Amino acid sequence: MSLKKLLKEKGYKRIKLEFTKTNHLELVAKINNIEGNFILDTGASSTCVGMESVKHFKLLAEDSDIKAAGAGATDMLTQIAQKNQIEIKGWKKKKVDLVLFDLRHVNEALINHDAEKVHGIIGADLLKRGKAIIDYKNKSLYLK
Repeated sequence: MSLKKLLKEKGYKRIKLEFTKTNHLELVAKINNIEGNFILDTGASSTCVGMESVKHFKLLAEDSDIKAAGAGATDMLTQIAQKNQIEIKGWKKKKVDLVLFDLRHVNEALINHDAEKVHGIIGADLLKRGKAIIDYKNKSLYLK
């Protein structure tokens, strides 16, 4: 039996992934019914949206004590947007808190490698909630 068939029987949703030119896995997700491009990052503890996309997703930003670090930048100020809905190809979760921070350094790196800009990062918090299984060979993410 194939992995795809086994996981479908177990109630998982299959999400097709694309490799960017920077070898990141990318997917389309909806936040509050608005589509955006996201990098899948198992090393990111939280699902994040760039400050520049707050209006795009109609997020309610609140100040946060969390300091963000990653991709060569540390001690970045963050905000939080609470109780959002996220949907990835039919897999839905409500009451999702998103960390908001300046993603310009990430997008500059992507653009410098002829890759598309992203609205945010799907992190370990959401992957854990969805009991994620990543199939690199078939460029698929499975969420339950």
